[in-house]
Amino acid sequence: MSDEVARADADWLALREPADAAARSTELVEALRPHLPTDGLVIHDLGCGTGSMARWLAPQLPGNQRWIGYERDEDLLNRAAAAPPPVSLDGLTVTTETRLRDITHLPTEDLDGASLITASALLDMMTREELERMVASIAAAGCPALITLSVIGQVDLAPAHPLDDQIAVAFNAHQRRDTGHGPLAGPDAVYVAAHALRLAGYTLHLTPSPWRLDSSDTALLKAWLKGWVDAACEQDPSLRADASEYRGRRIQQIGSRELTAMIHHRELLALP
Repeated sequence: MSDEVARADADWLALREPADAAARSTELVEALRPHLPTDGLVIHDLGCGTGSMARWLAPQLPGNQRWIGYERDEDLLNRAAAAPPPVSLDGLTVTTETRLRDITHLPTEDLDGASLITASALLDMMTREELERMVASIAAAGCPALITLSVIGQVDLAPAHPLDDQIAVAFNAHQRRDTGHGPLAGPDAVYVAAHALRLAGYTLHLTPSPWRLDSSDTALLKAWLKGWVDAACEQDPSLRADASEYRGRRIQQIGSRELTAMIHHRELLALP
């Protein structure tokens, strides 16, 4: 995973955390619980960022929990350590530790004894080869995996604009660009991971988990729109001539509370 795509901005992660929490599937958590041990959990969170996955999931799982967060960005790890999850579902202790690692080259022994492996908003930043290596590590651990908020390349904006589809196509191409380590899996990532996990003998549950953004999400909408349009223009410079007017119109619609956006994701629960 190149530095270009692997380092997430902490402010962006903080801005999106409430939308992530609202989108993640509690139904998959219900399906997961019967497959977890009852005498304490060891949960490995790959690409943990600032720890939002642990803060969301730990209170929904029972028993003592030990969370181990993996990240290649030391600043993000420090932020995760400074804001640990609360107690478990039944009020028991949740402890955390962090490990500075490149998860695309994770030694199998790092995951020994795992009760659960999690990841969130991660897969699209990996190549197919990196995804397959990660799946091999999960399969070697032999435990369930809960992978949330994988983008699938579909965005629905209302009101519609003639440039929406062109920007979406260019953005998705940007998500699949070659960063020097091979093309990124991008919007195909969750399906690449699902195929590899199925071949490894896992039973899979896939479910939608869209962001639904409206006038109550003004700051997130503006930040998401900027990133979406900028990436599209980087991929297809011919869009730049019209993108400035497009962005201005969309920002105006956000300000007047007209614009809504549904950014589609998929959640994946894999059970051995």
